[in-house]
Amino acid sequence: MASSVLYMSMSLDGFIAGPNERHDNGLGDGGDRLHTWIFPDAEGGDFEAAEQRLRGVNRQIYDEFMSTGAVVAGRGTFEPAGGWGGDHHDGVPIYILSRHPAPDWAAAWPAVHYVSDLEAAMRDAKLAAGGKDVLVHGAGIAQRALAAGILDELEIHLVPVLMGEGRRLFEHLGAEQRELQRVRVLEGEGGVVHLRYRVTGGARPGGRS
Repeated sequence: MASSVLYMSMSLDGFIAGPNERHDNGLGDGGDRLHTWIFPDAEGGDFEAAEQRLRGVNRQIYDEFMSTGAVVAGRGTFEPAGGWGGDHHDGVPIYILSRHPAPDWAAAWPAVHYVSDLEAAMRDAKLAAGGKDVLVHGAGIAQRALAAGILDELEIHLVPVLMGEGRRLFEHLGAEQRELQRVRVLEGEGGVVHLRYRVTGGARPGGRS
């Protein structure tokens, strides 16, 4: 059965975006540093060419999340990224959690579905994924899914940098401990370490699918 897997790049001190994050500065000041492992030498903005240069472990991780069968993300992740042009990877269904309808510029994209209920979005994404995993993306979605007990696994790309300020990945989780089982640790190129965990305990009873 499909698993919901959070894929996020994170600094050593727990940030997934730098300070001054806003709609036109989606990763905050200096936040691009967290993604240089996947876009090597892309300072000029040629991201497609950078992806083609990926090798080794980083290529393995890239190919892995590009093979997921659906995407669940928050509006704050989706819209500053221009909606990924309506296609995160190869036309898989994209479920965006929002209390608002899709903006006009995204309303005509057939793969994009704006939904207001996270549990329904995760359920529909798993069905649509056709047995593949569901890629979960965004700090807000991660926090809500963990609290609801519907996040199955975490893939954290730990980047060797201290951001100091910005948006933290794991906040607003309450005081309850959540147990994780380490699944694997892979050392990637450029100093990044890919950490995969399975959520094994502490979720709301009956919440995990």
